This record gives sequence, structure tokens and C-alpha cells, in this order.
Amino acid sequence: QVQLVESGGGLVQAGGSLRLSCAASGNRLPIYLMAWYRQAPGKQREMVATLSIDRSSNYAGSVKGRFNISTNKARNAVYLEMNNLIPEDKAVYYCNVRSHSVDYWGQGTQVTVSL
Repeated sequence: QVQLVESGGGLVQAGGSLRLSCAASGNRLPIYLMAWYRQAPGKQREMVATLSIDRSSNYAGSVKGRFNISTNKARNAVYLEMNNLIPEDKAVYYCNVRSHSVDYWGQGTQVTVSL
């Protein structure tokens, strides 16, 4: 089992920045994929960014160039640097890791962007 705890969400003005963090703990399972998802009110959860074990990354078109996903050397944390935030980025952001085809999720952290 892997436990994930997100932090760093909050309220920010449009054009501002936030950095989300996700700390992984529990069994030292190999992590093959790390990702951030988000879910806005009334919408389905969507992928925001992924980071593979080979450190290749992928971004949703709506955040490309504004967001950056990264991990630490131990690969027990994943971060999402969000810049130039817009109101459409408002959502609950979830950390996700995949190990042996099993997905683990954090509890989510709220990001609100005001005009």
C-alpha cells in the first residue's frame, strides 16, 4: 500500500502561482508513473500532468507551458508547479501514482483562482 498526502493548495489571484506537493509513504513499492489530476465542479476528473519512470512528462493542452511536474531524487514525492493561473484552473487536484498496474490516490487539495 502507498499513502499519498497532498499539500499546497489554496486561493490565488489570476496570474499567480502555486506549488502543489504530494508525499508518498508506506510500502516501498516501485512507482512507474506519477501524475496530477484535477476535478472541477460538475466535471469529470482529468489528467493534468504525468511523469514516467524514465522522467518523460506529458501535459494536458490547457496547462502546457504553465505547469511543471517534477519529483525528488528518492521518487517519494511529486510536485506540480503552477504558473500564470487562470480561473479555469480552479479544481480539486489529486496526486496519483501507479505501481504494478495499481493506482493510488491522494485525498485532494483545493485550488481556487480569483479574478
